[in-house]
Amino acid sequence: MLAKAFPVDLRRCQVLGLAGTACLALGGETAGALPARQLLAPTSPHAVLGLVGVYFGLVLLTAAWVLLGRLVRGGDPPTPRALVLVLAVWAAPLLIAPPLFSRDVYSYLAQGAMVDAHIDVYAHGPSRLGGPLADEVAPLWQHTGAPYGPVFLAVAAALSGLTRGELPAGLVGMRCVALFGVALMAAALPRLARHSGADPSAALWLGALNPLVLLHLVAGAHNDAIMLGLLGVGLVAALGGRPALGAVLITLAALVKAPAALGLAAVLVLQLRAGRHPVRAVLTTTVAVALTTVTATAVAGTGYGWIGALSTPVSSQNWALTSLLGRATRALLERLDSDLAPLAVPAWHALGLAVTAVALVAIWWRLRPRPVYALGLSLATVAAFGPAIRPWYALWGLFLIAAAAPTTSVRHRMAAVAGVLTLAVLPDGGPADAGRLVLALSGGALAVVVLWQARLAARTPTALGRPA
Repeated sequence: MLAKAFPVDLRRCQVLGLAGTACLALGGETAGALPARQLLAPTSPHAVLGLVGVYFGLVLLTAAWVLLGRLVRGGDPPTPRALVLVLAVWAAPLLIAPPLFSRDVYSYLAQGAMVDAHIDVYAHGPSRLGGPLADEVAPLWQHTGAPYGPVFLAVAAALSGLTRGELPAGLVGMRCVALFGVALMAAALPRLARHSGADPSAALWLGALNPLVLLHLVAGAHNDAIMLGLLGVGLVAALGGRPALGAVLITLAALVKAPAALGLAAVLVLQLRAGRHPVRAVLTTTVAVALTTVTATAVAGTGYGWIGALSTPVSSQNWALTSLLGRATRALLERLDSDLAPLAVPAWHALGLAVTAVALVAIWWRLRPRPVYALGLSLATVAAFGPAIRPWYALWGLFLIAAAAPTTSVRHRMAAVAGVLTLAVLPDGGPADAGRLVLALSGGALAVVVLWQARLAARTPTALGRPA
């Protein structure tokens, strides 16, 4: 209905999306994931107005994205370069906004300061650092080691040294790192789409301009941005006949966050498709991975504690499918006074890992001629059946599925998932409650009313516009 309501052109989409992200940034000034000393009570008038404003902007942004999708599917779609400009315009207000939808960026800064101070970031949580940066980290993670690889921690440590531990400068710096990752994603998507026989503009629309990217990679400054950016350019290099360079870049991505390591399967498959002997393909990839890992770990100076960090515990209240089923099973067993109750969550997590392993084998066996699409489905499976999930984890698979989806219906389903997940987290990253959900719905409803009135105005000629 929305797509039929307005005459669509690129300028209108650009302005509507800009209005949306501007409202997000303004609302975030009082309702975002602010530093502890700036936090307002959720019931304060400024926080209430900010929360309404954030969801007002979120609906405007989503509407602009949907309308842009209609334009991309039309007879004269915008070029990839024009879409990248739209992305830059939409992202601009978020660059100066406070962190939104998560407090993870404070953990990144504290962990970078720990590395800079030569504290073992894998053995100790931010509480060991102490001081203003550590105070910003959520209590849940104060005593938990970093779950990230040495490449990201080296970047965070360098940023800590440059900013001398100053929080405002650190937040800006970390957002610039995330923006660099988004730029790499936008650069890789059209090339991946062409290699996969897909539409580059449609790939950019779904993979880089979707609201999840703007909300969580730009506004939230998540390190998933740099992971996906390195993964994307690594795949471009491998598809272009440079498997060693591709393996190096993908290894760097995996040394930000581990799921990117699945991209090495695509590097191997591409070499085999090019006629390279299997032993040589495996040897080339293995040498590239080993040299990159040893060099990056030595430069970061963090040691190999990141291997053990792969098993860093997850939040007991996260809403991953296996965690939800585990908690439900545990509650049932506790009602039955069963001694098996403590094993319920670990058992479901183990089952999820087993399902993931089987699914990955099936995906790669069936889709090995289409490695980019196979990798996208693999990362989506890891996110769906893993022990923890956050809305931005959906971008792991969506990024590559956008570049290689075989049909329009697949893109539509992924777009629907992205649209739903944009509503999953409140702007301060905290837990939802009934009162704040009502305010969020009010902001969204107000935006819908405004869009509806704009539709009526567009369809109803004014008295001044009628001929005399």
